Amino acid sequence: MMKQFIIGISGITNGGKTTLANRLLKLLPNCSLICQDDYFKPDSDIETDENGFKQYDTIEALDMETMIKAVHSWIKLSQDVLAMEEKKEMCSTCEEKAYFLIVEGFLLYHYKPLENVLNRKYFLSIPYEESKQRRRRIYNPPDPPGYFDGHVWPMFLKHKKEMEETHSDIVYLDGTKSEDEIQSLVYSDIISSFSIHK
Repeated sequence: MMKQFIIGISGITNGGKTTLANRLLKLLPNCSLICQDDYFKPDSDIETDENGFKQYDTIEALDMETMIKAVHSWIKLSQDVLAMEEKKEMCSTCEEKAYFLIVEGFLLYHYKPLENVLNRKYFLSIPYEESKQRRRRIYNPPDPPGYFDGHVWPMFLKHKKEMEETHSDIVYLDGTKSEDEIQSLVYSDIISSFSIHK
């Protein structure tokens, strides 16, 4: 019987989530990717705090219902594909066939319906200075003055604390390690975890 394995990759902004997800996408067989950034609500629906900062780093800024529907669609589609192959007796190795889904985003572990379908959860962290430097280097146009210190970093610390208090099944990763090192560690862990779930 085909196995499905859903992987969550979360962490701080510019911590290496997308890079890791794209590398794993190329390595894992029958692999798909869903990115949380694709589910932001329209800018007009994003709340603004008392300092005038848009509240993008909150679960309310995301259309999580649509995102979880996409995950469930992937689950059904991968099941249907294999069932069709088995029915037509086209798949002599169907019992060994695996489908992987990577779900990547900064707030994956704060939405119960999504948490419940993830087989393995990873969280990338980098220190404050590194995160601030990467964000400065990458964002164009740059954040408004004070946005990182006044909103992004405090929200990251808040969400990380909540996550640590409510989850014991997350693999924490050091985002300052090389991309190759992180990829190797996570890939090995996925293969090992997948074997246990078989």
